[in-house]
Amino acid sequence: MKKTIIILSIIILLLTFTNSNTRIPEDSIRFRVIADSNDINSQELKQKVVENLKSNLINTNKFTNIVETREFLEENIPLYTKIVDKTLKDNNSNEDFHINYGKNYFPEKEYNNETYPEGEYESLVVTIGKGLGQNFWCVLFPPLCFDEKEDYHYKSFIKEIFTKIFE
Repeated sequence: MKKTIIILSIIILLLTFTNSNTRIPEDSIRFRVIADSNDINSQELKQKVVENLKSNLINTNKFTNIVETREFLEENIPLYTKIVDKTLKDNNSNEDFHINYGKNYFPEKEYNNETYPEGEYESLVVTIGKGLGQNFWCVLFPPLCFDEKEDYHYKSFIKEIFTKIFE
């Protein structure tokens, strides 16, 4: 009987946590890199731009409010311009690019099983060439984008409980 009550409690707990997905709040800052096209070279170049910007953008994880994040991004636009320019040159690309921070159009997006409508969102957007290709996007504030840890080791609270019960 005791095990049954514990198992039922765990199931209720699981259902409660399952329904509380991380949601992108209205007051957020998005990040987007749009490739020139969908050909493999454009998509690879887009990924290199994302990776090279990541080393600076990961710093947004330390901010606890949107104002600090906004100020940091605005101050670093010249650095982002240099990073993108160098990435394109290092990869023998003659594409032009544009960086915009402010209200930018986003098509409908899905994140964490939640659909977000198209619209204008505060964001940092890098457009490579014509910007007709698939894009990378994430949320810089609240920090849902990059994690400083490369290697993840998750502990499952539920698994630990089941292991203790059934040992």
